[in-house]
Amino acid sequence: MKQLQEDLWQSTIHSMGTLNTHAYFLRRPEENVLFYNTGNESDFKKIAELGGIRFQLLSHRDESGPSLNRIKDLFGSRLCCSALEAPIVGNDAPVDVVFQVSDRHLGDIEIIHTPGHTEGSICFFYKSPYGKSYLFTGDTIFQSNAKWATLAFPRAGGSKASLAESLIRLRDLNPDIVMCSAFVGDVSFVEVIGDEWAQAIDDNVSRLLKES
Repeated sequence: MKQLQEDLWQSTIHSMGTLNTHAYFLRRPEENVLFYNTGNESDFKKIAELGGIRFQLLSHRDESGPSLNRIKDLFGSRLCCSALEAPIVGNDAPVDVVFQVSDRHLGDIEIIHTPGHTEGSICFFYKSPYGKSYLFTGDTIFQSNAKWATLAFPRAGGSKASLAESLIRLRDLNPDIVMCSAFVGDVSFVEVIGDEWAQAIDDNVSRLLKES
């Protein structure tokens, strides 16, 4: 695993053709969290060295897989995802915490419901005690060859119109670091400066509305 910040680590890369993914380990004053998913044993060893995890947070169904049970067994962690994604995720492992639309927080982690990529996609926002804010976007907005991009999956309940509305919810967060789940190319997380984030949101919302 690669340390990105005082309290933040990135897992080894997992590649599926041109699509790549990372998971992110967050060390918190109370209980540690793993965002997204990894099946790499070297990641598990490092997570154990860092104190294990209490929660594994999935942004949507595409992060599900056989490794969910392995992580549960190793760390006794609780698997969390939105209520709309839980039936699909549950095919791989029991879901312990189901986020309803009315749920807004898991402790000091903000839950943002962002349907559009899939019907139950969610994002997570965290203000680190070390001064920076982290936004975990899943695939709601992701890096594609070093540019911000979006994709709606109608077969998974997604739509371009709802995705545009969800992106607008993220615009004013002004995160310092944004971490997507899947990405294309070499860029997987971005430190945003000035109006870069608002511009990325505006560009993608404009495109989605024209296409919807």
